[in-house]
Amino acid sequence: MSPQPAPAPLLIACALGIEHLALRSGDRGGTDGPVTVLRTGMGPAAAERSVTRVLADPALGEAAVLATGFCAGLAPGMHPGDLVVAEETRDPRGTVRCVGTDRLVKELIRTLPGRTVHTGPLTGSDHVVRGHERSDLLATGAIAVDMESAATLLSAVRVGERPVAAVRVVVDAPEHELVRIGTVRGGISAFRVLRSVLPAFYEWHRSLLLPRR
Repeated sequence: MSPQPAPAPLLIACALGIEHLALRSGDRGGTDGPVTVLRTGMGPAAAERSVTRVLADPALGEAAVLATGFCAGLAPGMHPGDLVVAEETRDPRGTVRCVGTDRLVKELIRTLPGRTVHTGPLTGSDHVVRGHERSDLLATGAIAVDMESAATLLSAVRVGERPVAAVRVVVDAPEHELVRIGTVRGGISAFRVLRSVLPAFYEWHRSLLLPRR
């Protein structure tokens, strides 16, 4: 009997050192294939450069890509620590549909019982969004905004066809606007949630059934 092909790798991309710390200190067991946690640096340009460079490595050429980290919620009623599963990511350069969002929602609810999970479009920005900008972006149909997810997924699919997704943790929201992530209760709550999401990501990856060719 010929051996089963190895599963495709999983690339998890985040921007900030605190996000990378949360992911690196989370549960790393239970995955079926190689996992790379990439810190891209902040902003869409940094995300594009880092993801394009890493996916040029033949060892990661067929990797599924999941963008994660913190985000700003746009909709009233969102709270720090809520989860956002993107149905699509958008920025001025294009829109990327996400894969397996229903599975991600299911696994996040199972992994983090009691946490609210929102689904909808996740929009990109080249700066931290404040004040009236939130309502302007909400009017486009987006439910959350961050600076890297859209650039990460767009870069990933431009390198080659692959499953992509984005899951973000709300660190501030219209009624809970934060100034510094690490020094307020909302930021600490978001950090703890991000540290706990990896098992759900692994189940998403497992469900893709994408063996290495």
